[in-house]
Amino acid sequence: MFSRIFKVFNSNINKMEPLHYLNIPSEKATFSMGCFWAPDSLFGSTPGIITTRVGYAGGSEGFIPTYRNIGDYTEAIQLQYDPNTVSYLELLKMFWDHHDPTAKFKKQYSSFIYYHNDQQKAEAEQTLNEKKAKGLDILTKIEPAGQFFNAEE
Repeated sequence: MFSRIFKVFNSNINKMEPLHYLNIPSEKATFSMGCFWAPDSLFGSTPGIITTRVGYAGGSEGFIPTYRNIGDYTEAIQLQYDPNTVSYLELLKMFWDHHDPTAKFKKQYSSFIYYHNDQQKAEAEQTLNEKKAKGLDILTKIEPAGQFFNAEE
């Protein structure tokens, strides 16, 4: 029985194609919302998320962050998602609902939305303004997505 199970899984693994060969529309989204492991689990189980990567974003060029020396980077998650299945606004709702954007942390764990295009910037600013209109002292910053470094294994 185990050999049959292995054969099924093995045949599926061998047929997997790299993401860029698949005909799936995709966009990127990058968020910092504290430690990167909880968002990885949250977003990774969301329909429409193709891949997740945890790592570091938003720091100075020319510096390569590591977990032991993060510099001025934040812990972040970068998503590759299918916009026909899950919208950027839905991802932003998850971002706002699953961390405390009013908490003051050192930069490593601060709240950031890193946008990849003008539409993402506009939607991020819209949702930020909606939160602030409710009288919340939101500390989340919105910045362009720059270089993203994968976390170490």
